[in-house]
Amino acid sequence: MEHIQRAMFFHFRAWLESLRLRTLPLAFASVLTGSALAWWQGSFSLTIALLCFCTSGLLQVLSNLANDYGDAVKGSDGAARLGPLRGIQKGIITLAQLRTAMVIATGMALACGILLISYACNTLSDMFSFLLLGALATAAAIAYTVGKKPYGYLGLGDLSVLIFFGWLAVSGSFYLQSHRIEPLVLLPATACGLLAAAVLNINNLRDIETDRQCGKMTLAVRLGSDGARRYHLLLLGGALFCFAAFAWLGRTGWGGWLFLLAAPLFWQQGRYILRERSPVAMRPMLEKTVKAALLANVLFSIGMLF
Repeated sequence: MEHIQRAMFFHFRAWLESLRLRTLPLAFASVLTGSALAWWQGSFSLTIALLCFCTSGLLQVLSNLANDYGDAVKGSDGAARLGPLRGIQKGIITLAQLRTAMVIATGMALACGILLISYACNTLSDMFSFLLLGALATAAAIAYTVGKKPYGYLGLGDLSVLIFFGWLAVSGSFYLQSHRIEPLVLLPATACGLLAAAVLNINNLRDIETDRQCGKMTLAVRLGSDGARRYHLLLLGGALFCFAAFAWLGRTGWGGWLFLLAAPLFWQQGRYILRERSPVAMRPMLEKTVKAALLANVLFSIGMLF
């Protein structure tokens, strides 16, 4: 009996590792920012915001499962990988089980997305537009590492993150609540996307050697170690610039500048990344980058409330 309980525990833990629940706050941050902007415009809807959070989280879970599956099939996540080993690499979860989980996650994400669209959209054109965007987001979550030519292996992952974690997640959640197009919203949307890309870049910097060896040509691999570090500084600086441009052009008052409280963390991170040259040194920076990005988004969103 104790042996069965122990096996169940390890199996459950392996699934939690594959779901990567720690990545969810970054997905939620974009919806939080879009919802805060809707509040700023006097159009906040708690129901729509919650449905956006649910849809975004499920898409992130789907992306995590697909990432594990695609890398396992292609042999990218071997024993030499510096990042944590998932259930599939440990042999606890099979490829068939992972495929089933992907199907379930896809169905749940689509169901939640359809519920969101049916509740939030007022016109047929909006409904069809967001159905198309939802289908694209689902396909993008899977195609990052799955398929014959996954775009994550071509160095296009950063662009995808900018589009789906930034422009689509922030602008989409804002529009579904406000039903208006506000060009200024693209500035914080871009900031969110750049911060999400920074998280991906740290992950790719950590795995740069193993990715290069297995033919996974991420943008970090294409830029090289030095280029990827300079690129990281541009991502952090670009995010701060976009937030600042929005606060200035939107005349938000002091609240719009709260995000600057996270700037010292970005400065410390930039210095560390330029100083530490080994891929191993990037391991602790992944969690720190997620926390810094989340803090900047939360501070910006709080500022919008005032």
